[in-house]
Amino acid sequence: MLRIFVLLLALVALPLRAEEIVAGLSQEHVDITTNFDGSEILVYGAVKRDAPLPAGDLDIIIAVSGPSSPLTVRRKDKRFGIWVNTESVELGSAPSFYAVATTRPLDDILSPEQDQTHRISVEQMIRSVGVEAPREDIRDALIRIRAKGDLYQELENTISISEDTLFRTDIALPANLTEGTYHTRMFILRDKQVVAQTDTVIDVRKVGLERFLYNLAHDLPLVYGLLSLFIAVAAGWGASTIFRYIK
Repeated sequence: MLRIFVLLLALVALPLRAEEIVAGLSQEHVDITTNFDGSEILVYGAVKRDAPLPAGDLDIIIAVSGPSSPLTVRRKDKRFGIWVNTESVELGSAPSFYAVATTRPLDDILSPEQDQTHRISVEQMIRSVGVEAPREDIRDALIRIRAKGDLYQELENTISISEDTLFRTDIALPANLTEGTYHTRMFILRDKQVVAQTDTVIDVRKVGLERFLYNLAHDLPLVYGLLSLFIAVAAGWGASTIFRYIK
């Protein structure tokens, strides 16, 4: 009898189950074809609870990251009237694509400690070769360059929440995507702390003629070069023949 009483006390003392995310994507596969000009992914979901609504504001963060790889960033300076590369910095890891969507400004809903732990902001996703953080000027230059091509996106205030439960947002994928697996992370936050997280993936692959040319260029580069040269010569000869007949 005493053991049963102790067990009941232990169950009562257990914390209520945390909030969870039940999420989905409008498409889990993106095919890159010869006329691919980008795609838009709808990310949607709901917050599942087995307990009363917790106190505090509910916020959602959705982060989509493409394949990461080492990167060399070079600085250009003007020397003797021409622009030349003068300094280079190697980065150990930088995502080819990164988009982070939020319900409110990121600094208002995420603490720096939580950002460092979960690596949510684009600054935290960029790593240097060594243990030290990359130089701010180099990192900011990389972010600025890739942001111009829509490869890095900060989408603040773009996630809509209905009745503290349902949420949705749209993520635009540009035409110049790198092939690979795109990880999609979704976070629930309260009082600037992450209380739940879920992950899913988007598979981005070349198909059709794009797939054939990609494999040919990587597996048989000599054949790919000769084929490109033949096509260029044939196109030039065909154009000159057409103009000659027109005249």
